[in-house]
Amino acid sequence: MSNQSLVVTGRNVLLPGSDQLQPATITVDIVTGKITDIQTVYTQQSTGGETMFVDAGDKFVLPGLVDAHVHLNEPGRTDWEGFWTGTRAAVAGGITTVVDMPLNSIPPTTTLQNLEIKRQTAQGQCWADVGFWGGVIPGNQADLKPLVAAGVKGFKCFLIESGVEEFPCVSEHDLHIHMQELQDQSTVLLFHAEMESDCSSVQDHEGRDPTEYQTFLFSRPQELEVNAISMITLLQEKYRSLRCHIVHLSASSALPVIRAARSRGLNLTVETCFHYLCLSADDIPNGRPEFKCCPPIRSESNRDALWEALIDGTIDCVVSDHSPCVSELKKFEEGDIMSAWGGINSLGFGLSLLWTESKKRGVSIGQIIRWTSEQTAKHAGLSSSKGHLSVGYDGDLIIWDPAAEFKVSKEQFHFKNKFSAYEGMLLNGVVQQTFLRGRVAYDRTQNSFGGLTPTGKLL
Repeated sequence: MSNQSLVVTGRNVLLPGSDQLQPATITVDIVTGKITDIQTVYTQQSTGGETMFVDAGDKFVLPGLVDAHVHLNEPGRTDWEGFWTGTRAAVAGGITTVVDMPLNSIPPTTTLQNLEIKRQTAQGQCWADVGFWGGVIPGNQADLKPLVAAGVKGFKCFLIESGVEEFPCVSEHDLHIHMQELQDQSTVLLFHAEMESDCSSVQDHEGRDPTEYQTFLFSRPQELEVNAISMITLLQEKYRSLRCHIVHLSASSALPVIRAARSRGLNLTVETCFHYLCLSADDIPNGRPEFKCCPPIRSESNRDALWEALIDGTIDCVVSDHSPCVSELKKFEEGDIMSAWGGINSLGFGLSLLWTESKKRGVSIGQIIRWTSEQTAKHAGLSSSKGHLSVGYDGDLIIWDPAAEFKVSKEQFHFKNKFSAYEGMLLNGVVQQTFLRGRVAYDRTQNSFGGLTPTGKLL
């Protein structure tokens, strides 16, 4: 007879309302997928019957992560990534929910028909739950309300060319049209916030060595992000009911603009990425395009300022922006950073990256989970079911060994294209088991995915 419930007990469980770990026993009804009971005690005795009993001992029991910025690229660019490989990489890293960006799939998620194509393609392939962002491009304002009604979690736009022709950037004029359409909806508008102006633009790198990281860094100055965020906050003064969100903030010089907007009561939220918090331009070797992303990884002092803003609440959450491609587009042989595709392969490594870095910065596991689960769930409109270990919430949880140490290698990459800027790094913290609505989605102790089938839902 199959199990009807899951009971997980441990001495170090992260429950809502505290950054401190505590003993607890959690019961999940596998039929409904919901947490039905939490007792703040550790128990060593199985309840027997139709129950799967898991004793985490001293390992951490944490809510499943919600990665609200992932490019799964299917359909259309499945040689870059796909629902099957991307969501396997997610659950192997303790991520139980991902929200898929509207690009770089073909077609992009800019119409109701395109969303349905994407949903049909995803059916039966997802190891994690998957939500979808819609896209804002010039001329698709009539598609926005139908997409909201169909359940997209919000909309993303670019203020600079995206790199793929089927997803053009929008002008300030376009934004007035789209924001007027969205301002009475329960949704959010996400911005790739880099914008050229008369004073600053993507800098001409003529005469500079395209294999040098500093050439690329010079070509995408912080001013591009400051320009964009300044314009966004001006637009917000007119459309105050519509929440706006800055994706992948890289430039610390934009933080004063964000703080000023918040002080004026503007509804602005901000994310940054694992790579901006855990990597520094000062350490990036030349000729290594796997470190290229847009906006760029910047200096060590910039990284410190982003950490300070995350800790003080100016930055709300942390995501991967997993943006893979085929190795040919990374120009590894030439080492040509300037012409390489920009994107960091990282899905599944975020928790270990932040935990390793946190030891230098006095950050607790509770803070990390708030940034990568609670706040990301809230951002994606999932905070009534995801991001907490609470009664009535989905039974998405992970057993995590904080003391385990590993060196990042290709063998650990579950995503499709086996290269990453993190390869060779020594990290702490390993996911032992991942449960999605009470069912095992990944088990490192039992051959990872051996005998398992995907049970992820489309949200």
